Amino acid sequence: MRALKRYGQNFLVDKNILACIIRRACLSPDDVVLEIGPGHGVLTRALLAENVKCVHAVEIDERMRPELEETAGNDSRLTLHWGDAVKFDYSSLSPFPNKVIANIPYNITTPLLWELLRFAARGMKYHLYMLQKESAMRIIAPEDTKERYPLGVTVQAMGHAVIVRNVPRECFRPVPNVDSVLAEIVLEKNFELACDSLWSEILHRGFSHRRKTLSNNLKDFADVLNYGSMRAEDLTVNEWLEIYGRKKNPSAESC
Repeated sequence: MRALKRYGQNFLVDKNILACIIRRACLSPDDVVLEIGPGHGVLTRALLAENVKCVHAVEIDERMRPELEETAGNDSRLTLHWGDAVKFDYSSLSPFPNKVIANIPYNITTPLLWELLRFAARGMKYHLYMLQKESAMRIIAPEDTKERYPLGVTVQAMGHAVIVRNVPRECFRPVPNVDSVLAEIVLEKNFELACDSLWSEILHRGFSHRRKTLSNNLKDFADVLNYGSMRAEDLTVNEWLEIYGRKKNPSAESC
């Protein structure tokens, strides 16, 4: 079946990479897995071959329905959900996933990850993704680098991310024009951060004009004066959390 460009489809076909994903995920009988964009169900069937509790799969492409429904008909642990993964109501999933394992369409990486991070407090704390290498590098980028951006700061404030391995372009059909990696995100703290509009506002305004200093981008945030001559990418995670904490609890400064 021909991949559709509008869905950002590049189907994983390499069995060695598939085996690497399964090994890294360390699946157990208590795991409830969320898969985004199952496509032809190659990763879906690999997940079901493990002793997991159940798998939720969210797919937008109705052409995949016959294959995926056949797989679901053969294994009651698979529940299919049809729709846009960015707009999907993940709060409705039951039982609720504790792991997300997916070869996600690269054109929705940032909005999708922002959405999924919101459910850390409910238990969605482990994420294993096939990502465009450029996107993964931005997520793990440290301070003082031009790749730094709000999603990466948020992931680092909530836990940690690592690149597990590079994935050759030839592992996909059609062959993409970008490099890919397998990336792991583990959330361990500050679980409500991605849901907080103040945190999002501070970060997005701070990074809105990258050549300007924080004193310009956050000029009505008096607490940024300590960092006024610095740019958004210069700050450490702890410094961002300090700005956020002072703005959220102004009285804490006098304690």
